[in-house]
Amino acid sequence: MAVCLSVCLLTGYSNNIHCLAKAIIQLSAALFTIYNKNIETHLKEFLLLASVCLLHLGQETDKLRTRNRESISLLMHLMVEESSFLTADMLESCFPYVLLRNAYREVFRESTLARLAAH
Repeated sequence: MAVCLSVCLLTGYSNNIHCLAKAIIQLSAALFTIYNKNIETHLKEFLLLASVCLLHLGQETDKLRTRNRESISLLMHLMVEESSFLTADMLESCFPYVLLRNAYREVFRESTLARLAAH
């Protein structure tokens, strides 16, 4: 399953989504610096575009297309946590917190079900 599962003791995710968030923030900061672009402005724009895409994905009924929706929501949240240019308020202005909370709840539920099935 493509959902990211939190490993509480390691503060990581089974699909390494936490590494992806760090990489996106670091690479974007490096590239925007090299090309003399405003990092904060471009990261805000990325956050807005990603939020719009996720909100449109929420309207999708095809299970195959929506299977990673929760992971992508968590990726956006992790990027905001990782970035010194983005804030939770910026994320909430373009992506409702209730959807983020639901994504965390779904990932936790899937993680719990997977652990129970393993026993």
